[in-house]
Amino acid sequence: MDLKNTDDKVIDIAFRYGYETPESFTKAFSRFHNVTPSQVRDGATARTFLPLTVKLQVQGGDKMNCKITKMFQFKVIGFQKEFDNDTAYQEIPKFWDEICEKYASNVYAGNAPANPYEKAIVENCIGEYGVCIDDIGEGKFRYLVAGKYTGGEVPEGMVVYEFPKGDWAVFDCIGPIPEALQSVNTQIFKEWLPGNPDYELCGNASAEWYDCVNGEKTDEDYHSAIWIPVKKKN
Repeated sequence: MDLKNTDDKVIDIAFRYGYETPESFTKAFSRFHNVTPSQVRDGATARTFLPLTVKLQVQGGDKMNCKITKMFQFKVIGFQKEFDNDTAYQEIPKFWDEICEKYASNVYAGNAPANPYEKAIVENCIGEYGVCIDDIGEGKFRYLVAGKYTGGEVPEGMVVYEFPKGDWAVFDCIGPIPEALQSVNTQIFKEWLPGNPDYELCGNASAEWYDCVNGEKTDEDYHSAIWIPVKKKN
């Protein structure tokens, strides 16, 4: 990246990264990238890595694929509960089970909605998103079992949250839930965001997306994703 984005001399870059001579730097660089530093400066492609601690091991998910995409503003509606950062990975799956058993079992069985909560679940596809909102402090955050809000009645106890228009980092995840998704989430916030030279977190909320059409959440090839609002660093 220094070769591509700066006018620094190759010898200065070599010294910066611990090489005693430009020759030793060029030799090591060429062996790894299959091109010379000068060729990269002229436009050749080299292998690039974010400046992370090199520990790309995701337990439960096969790999972490990320793309930056623009999204229009949108609203979600859902059932809300507060969680502690330290116990969230254990407690949030229980919250999902609680909501499904209390509010969704009838409509998930194919029956017509029998109350405003079941009507909201059907009309807004509640269960497609999980939304984390970090606006409480003291090691706590709000979490919504949610769907995209389509308008209409908001039953008592449910909440609506709006995401603004902006750039999002979208991380695909393949594997059974919740283990695969939690592993990718940990890597995002411990490695990808702290080490990313181009993007930083924007706002205080993020979203989990769940495929509600294909497969079961316990399948080895189940598809989910984590959406993180981001902005370009200055």
